[in-house]
Amino acid sequence: DVAYDDERDLVAAAAVVLDAATLEVVAEATAVGHVSFPYVPGLLAFRELPTVLAALEALPVTPGLVVCDGYGLAHPRGFGLACHLGVVTGLPSIGVAKNPFTFTYEEPGPPRGEASPLLAADGSVVGRALRTQHGVKPVYVSVGHRVSLDNACAHTLALSPRYRIPETTRHADSLCRRALREAGAQR
Repeated sequence: DVAYDDERDLVAAAAVVLDAATLEVVAEATAVGHVSFPYVPGLLAFRELPTVLAALEALPVTPGLVVCDGYGLAHPRGFGLACHLGVVTGLPSIGVAKNPFTFTYEEPGPPRGEASPLLAADGSVVGRALRTQHGVKPVYVSVGHRVSLDNACAHTLALSPRYRIPETTRHADSLCRRALREAGAQR
């Protein structure tokens, strides 16, 4: 996950590795840097990738799957952060976003595990709206690199036993926000 301090032109990224069976934290790392690319809708990967890569490289273990708080193929250009990160690192990657972007979908049924296809403007399937908890808003899952959509959804459900968003994202979110606060206090 990534957090920004626009006043100080800082960006913080966090990478968290969880044990797949227990969801306990195995390793974590952060990186803080200056924003090197302006905000341009649809080009967020260029803004976030350098700091995210630094956080991943600081990990003492290599993750078996990278779960991005964002999109993979379900992106206006068909190549979001999860795709960029997967291709650059060679690691399997998926995008699990909290908000809908530039696609259409039918609301999935209320039970956990219900899903519906995310459709691009041309009608092609670019991901799934996936209900991770009964009756809560879905998340938006898309393939990044070296993972099928079925497996991306299965991983997302396994990583979301209690909350709407995956445990990886929950841990990384609080970690990058803390790193950003600490970096701001040092300046």
